[in-house]
Amino acid sequence: MEPERNIKRILITGLTGTGGSQLAEYIVNNHPEVEVHGISRSYGTLPSENIKGIADKVVLHRCDMNDFSSILKILKIVKPDGIFHLASYAEVKGSFDMPLFVTYNNIMSSANLFEAVRQAEIDPYILITSTPEVYGQIPQEQMPITENHQTNPVNPYAASKLYQEKLAYIYFKSYGMKNIVTRMFSYINPRRKDLFSTSFAMQVARIEEGLQKELLHGNLKSTRTLIDVRDSVDAYWTALNKCRTGEIYNISGKTVKTVGEFLDLLKSLAKTEIPSRLDPKLLRISDSVLQVVDTSKFEKETGWKPKYSFEETIQYLLDYCRNEAKKYRI
Repeated sequence: MEPERNIKRILITGLTGTGGSQLAEYIVNNHPEVEVHGISRSYGTLPSENIKGIADKVVLHRCDMNDFSSILKILKIVKPDGIFHLASYAEVKGSFDMPLFVTYNNIMSSANLFEAVRQAEIDPYILITSTPEVYGQIPQEQMPITENHQTNPVNPYAASKLYQEKLAYIYFKSYGMKNIVTRMFSYINPRRKDLFSTSFAMQVARIEEGLQKELLHGNLKSTRTLIDVRDSVDAYWTALNKCRTGEIYNISGKTVKTVGEFLDLLKSLAKTEIPSRLDPKLLRISDSVLQVVDTSKFEKETGWKPKYSFEETIQYLLDYCRNEAKKYRI
């Protein structure tokens, strides 16, 4: 039995990103007693749109995670009880265009973080947010996917995330670092525009506003298990506070849809007819087309359950995208 966790100061890598900002927002709103720090890229202007509602409630630290000395300095200042490691280049299709960059960025940022934690002589719980893409192409007869399934990545992004997982286990086993790995299945996050769900909803909203004439899509046959981003960040918080260190956990919602079924649903909810066609440029070189998941390990150990219905999630997505599209109305 692991000791009860008393996490009062947390650090989120990639806090200003689409996922990190949702997590920070969740903690600020639901756990106001927790001090929230975040890392954002050291170059360029710090993005503010994603955190505009909580900017005065979080402490941002400018840092390039490929610079070891910068991370070490921040860890010595913050001394977090818990770390959520979200910072990564996460676009699957884009990883085929920039495989060397994605590999270097995702692996070295994680290696620097683990080593900086060790050298800073702090002992936080660390949640490493991985991906079901590490499983690769699993045949239908082996569904649902459990944590014991063989990993066989089929894209550079997934390979880099699997390396993160292995490195996390090495630091757990060799140095006693309190690392936990989660594999979050397809989440619906309106802030992240490269997800098929957000891309479809945004295009629907733009067509409703007369800003474009047809919706472009890639492969519609892939099957995904879906979760609301608001449930996903609640699950991350639960995992950091309750999951066993050194373990891997699948996390998802309960809704299973093909990408095509998801598109048909959005079309049925649109305020106008939505013409659509395949754009070959949106097809991946290699695709994990079937992701049906077993999340019983996570749910049995933590008691966690998703709170949002699929209908509530779709409405949340469409409302966000429609509000965004209205900003560009002619």
